[in-house]
Amino acid sequence: MTPTRTESLPIARTNKKKWNWKPHAFAYALLLPSLVFLVLFTIYPTVKAVHGSFYSSSFGASQFVGLDLYKQVFEDRVFLQVLKNNLLLAVGTVPASILLALYMAVWVNGKLKGLGLLRAAFFYPTILPMIAIANIWLFIYTPSYGLLDKFLGVFGIASPNWLGDPQWVMPAMILMVIWKEAGFFMIFYLAGLQNLPKDIYEAAMLDGSRPWHTFRRLTLPLLMPTTMFVLVIALTNSFKLVDHLYIMTKGGPNNASNVLLYHIYETAFSFWDMGKASVLTVIMLVILLVIAIINYAVLDKRIHY
Repeated sequence: MTPTRTESLPIARTNKKKWNWKPHAFAYALLLPSLVFLVLFTIYPTVKAVHGSFYSSSFGASQFVGLDLYKQVFEDRVFLQVLKNNLLLAVGTVPASILLALYMAVWVNGKLKGLGLLRAAFFYPTILPMIAIANIWLFIYTPSYGLLDKFLGVFGIASPNWLGDPQWVMPAMILMVIWKEAGFFMIFYLAGLQNLPKDIYEAAMLDGSRPWHTFRRLTLPLLMPTTMFVLVIALTNSFKLVDHLYIMTKGGPNNASNVLLYHIYETAFSFWDMGKASVLTVIMLVILLVIAIINYAVLDKRIHY
């Protein structure tokens, strides 16, 4: 019997895979707490700050002023001084902290007696709260009977007023921040050194490579991903470490030690100018965004992972 036209046609079958929503729902459920905190403490405050920067707000009264507040801020002598101080703090602390951290990491990565105690001593400043560190260094910098003045007095050297002289207060702050940060960065470099491949160093040793040549040609390039991470953290910290100012100088003398984040705090909660504080916050976010773009768009391309 001859098959009909309908019988000779193949039956079309759809092999569409059914989407299983359960694994995805579980993944989003795990991410939900982090997303909630991200929205509440990052995205919403950022949007609120950008919106508030266009309104003149003081003691509850709010009025739309457009870009007038931005113009006032950039014409403010105090803001320019604060921004200069913050850039000086970053330039003074970031390279020195990274180099010192790398040196300490190489030192404690070897086989030494009392190695655990030495590592703990280097890392100890990191676990201290910034308020406690500010009080310690306030005693060190106190004129006449401070630890630093007593030490210099042994050699007959007259010391300046470290926290009262505009020329010395910022170097004093830079030294304290380096002491605080270097041990923290050392941990990352130490972890990076301990994860480097041993066979490369064995091959370099067989080729007769000198220690400095090995460090410069092998260790430094292999540690560049760690350096990239530490650089971002160090730059960010240079803009957010302000607790010590409240204890030691209050931004003085004559705003010589004031930085951007402390200036935002003063503007918002001492002068109650929320509009100007929002403008300063937006400027700070833009600076950090530019730093992140430079690090990840320019430097990251030159790093071999």
